[in-house]
Amino acid sequence: MSPWRRGVRREAQVLICPACQREHDLDLDHCGSCGSTQLICRLGEVECRSCGWVRVARSSEAETGSSLVRAGAPGLSEEVEAALSRVLGRHPSR
Repeated sequence: MSPWRRGVRREAQVLICPACQREHDLDLDHCGSCGSTQLICRLGEVECRSCGWVRVARSSEAETGSSLVRAGAPGLSEEVEAALSRVLGRHPSR
């Protein structure tokens, strides 16, 4: 098992090193249902690993500061969503 911990901070998935885990305030996002910080962010959704609550991520370039968002391939998230829909047999959310 890895000593690194996953978390979500400002709508972005982060890895927390063992030294930083000893800090009391990591400024992690909390679950809107149970208050846990055991969150994962993937494909535009934030999911709580404690209670299973899922919501759409409100991420934006300003909030995440992600270079992928700034460089942004237009429509990439839509292409990923369509591919997952095909593979998983879901209907696109349009």
